[in-house]
Amino acid sequence: MRTLRLVTTLAVAGLLAGGAAAVAATPASAATAVFSVTNNWGNGYQGQVTVTNDTSAPISSWRVEFDLPSSSTITQSWNAQQTTSGSHYTFANVSWNGNLAAGASTSFGFLVNGTGTPVNCTVNGAGCAGGPPPTTPPTTPPPTTPPPTTGTPVERHGQLRVCGTTMCDKSGARVQLRGISSMWLNWETAPYAENLSALRWMRDNWNLQVIRAAMGVEPAGAYLSDPAKARAQVETIINNAVTAGVYVIVDWHAHEAQNNQSQAVAFFGDLARRYGNLPNVIWEPYNEPLQVSWTTVIKPYHQAVVSAIRAADPDNIIVLGTPTWSQDVDVAAASPVAGTNLMYTLHFYSCTHGSSLRAKGDAAIRAGLALFVTEWGASNADGGLDGRACLPEAQSWIDWMKANGISWTAWKLDVGTDTTNLLSPGAPVTGGWTNYLHGHAPFVVANMR
Repeated sequence: MRTLRLVTTLAVAGLLAGGAAAVAATPASAATAVFSVTNNWGNGYQGQVTVTNDTSAPISSWRVEFDLPSSSTITQSWNAQQTTSGSHYTFANVSWNGNLAAGASTSFGFLVNGTGTPVNCTVNGAGCAGGPPPTTPPTTPPPTTPPPTTGTPVERHGQLRVCGTTMCDKSGARVQLRGISSMWLNWETAPYAENLSALRWMRDNWNLQVIRAAMGVEPAGAYLSDPAKARAQVETIINNAVTAGVYVIVDWHAHEAQNNQSQAVAFFGDLARRYGNLPNVIWEPYNEPLQVSWTTVIKPYHQAVVSAIRAADPDNIIVLGTPTWSQDVDVAAASPVAGTNLMYTLHFYSCTHGSSLRAKGDAAIRAGLALFVTEWGASNADGGLDGRACLPEAQSWIDWMKANGISWTAWKLDVGTDTTNLLSPGAPVTGGWTNYLHGHAPFVVANMR
């Protein structure tokens, strides 16, 4: 990764309607823009820019401009309004990230087709100090975005609960957890999700707050055929999450769980007795039901598993799968499961699912359901076998989840050619993956931060 820190001065006495800095009678305070350029995105790279208000007063809008060589073009961007004039690019805030309090930061990103690097940067019209970026990589690692406050996610938020249609922490503040899901644990190429060093690295470098343990159930080598191995993998992830201070989703990763209800009841009942006292644990008893009846098939299954969990764990959140690969949350909303601290699963893949699926989510929220997107990808619904990413639509989903306080875990922590494999070949099991991001990973990581 090549990283350039670009510093400029920004007048904060007032901002004109057009976004230009007003003339200040006193010297302006410093604002910064940090470019992180990852040179492993196909034939180009991804740029990640963090804009920080280093002043003692709030600002109401920002504008970052730079040039690229004519041989390079920006093909996609997110979290900002992009305008282009030849090789000159301007990025301005969108509605939700324009107001920056003193010391606050926000980020936007873009994809470049080509190898040119941004030059001639300005922030709100003021020139950046330091000139063009270096042409050779720095000898020290690039800076990482720190967590918003001190302490681990669990230290900050503690016991979670459902409040209305969203999630709240121990102090009653709304929480949006962001993290990643493991691969089907029975099919992972290496034990990335079970490695404590990797989990700590993701927490500290990606701002990961939650990891999902996707325990395969039905295929060969999964829970039903090798329960001891599957249980050991899940319990390793739970214990690592406790040590690292992050939340963990225990996912019964099945498509026909109703056919193995007794095994699910025994599994979740046992784990609830041993881990239900922890604030870290979130239960997910059914990953993706097929196109079967909610009222006669899926809901009775959930009722049985929820009862088994609640016998030992009265308060940890339980996330319930919904019909049609966890898409028909509106159907579940018409007849929800009785109980407290229950949420409902919505899954999307942005090349396949768009506004019509978000409309189902909106309908469920209007009906009073709390949603948790425990799996998503910026790809086709097959996980991206063609390697294609649909980032503009993925950004629409990110914005929608942020607006509605919906927590998420992105699919999936593994190596492979699919768009949704987060890591490229050679990625060490212990973390340190700055130069090993693959597929939609740069987009996922940018939105975790």
